Amino acid sequence: MVRLTVDLIAKSSNLKPRKEETIAQCLKKITHVNFSDRNIDSIDDLSLCKNLSVLYLYDNRISAITNLNYSTNLTHLYLQNNCISCIENLRSLKRLEKLYLGGNYIAVVEGLEGLEELRELHVESQRLPLGEKLLFDPRTLRSLAKSLSILNISNNNIDDIKDLEMLENLNHLIAVDNQLVHVKDLELLLKKLMKLWKMDLNGNPVCLKPKYRDKLILMSKSLEFLDGKEIKNLERQFLMNWKASKDAKKVSKKRSSKNEDRSDSYIRERGSHVEGSSQPSVLRHNFSVGRHPTAQVGDGSGKAGS
Repeated sequence: MVRLTVDLIAKSSNLKPRKEETIAQCLKKITHVNFSDRNIDSIDDLSLCKNLSVLYLYDNRISAITNLNYSTNLTHLYLQNNCISCIENLRSLKRLEKLYLGGNYIAVVEGLEGLEELRELHVESQRLPLGEKLLFDPRTLRSLAKSLSILNISNNNIDDIKDLEMLENLNHLIAVDNQLVHVKDLELLLKKLMKLWKMDLNGNPVCLKPKYRDKLILMSKSLEFLDGKEIKNLERQFLMNWKASKDAKKVSKKRSSKNEDRSDSYIRERGSHVEGSSQPSVLRHNFSVGRHPTAQVGDGSGKAGS
């Protein structure tokens, strides 16, 4: 196994110090270091490389992120396809803009608080135990809410992405080959992510739902590309007109139904009134007929019989 050290960097960079210039002074000038696919299993102290801004360490055997605390000028860090299980020791990298961690053993996206310049985060295809999915620490998401614009979480068995709604400046979400099922959940997310213009969800069960594409286009005015296909103005306008027509028909049908209900109610009330008003006349008639049940016919003198 190989440990990444400043000596190894100096040898590989073929540094040739000028007269009266030390190795340390030469190392200070280095901005890019590429040790990808070199069987690197650990990182030594690289603090002498004070101006290091881009570090390529992908396709190695690194199991832990260490000794980068003093590489404070790092802007791009490539650590994909290693053996990393925990995102740690990166909080001092205040200038970090792009972080690549795909193809590792990371179960939780965490430990990125304070990285206010981070614009891209790639954590796709983590080698997780069967049945487990990639999770997100809310503290990290809140910390990245203002800065993060590109997020790649593909192939991580994810079935719910509502936690991503706090990433208010996200403009490209890559979440292919996951377990997203419900269109409604995506609609709610799109309501929050007002700057999202590109989303890739191919390989999720939700893509097979009826009118999946149409519903998402209608929900988001900012979305310009969905699953690698451009959303053209004509397509969006057609769907908007179709929805407006459908909604108008619903409103008309609802009004018609209300009018029918009112008409039926009026008829019932009218019938009840007619029945109620006829009853007293019958009673009055009966009362007048039976008013003198014992009266007898007189003898003409106007006196009643004894």
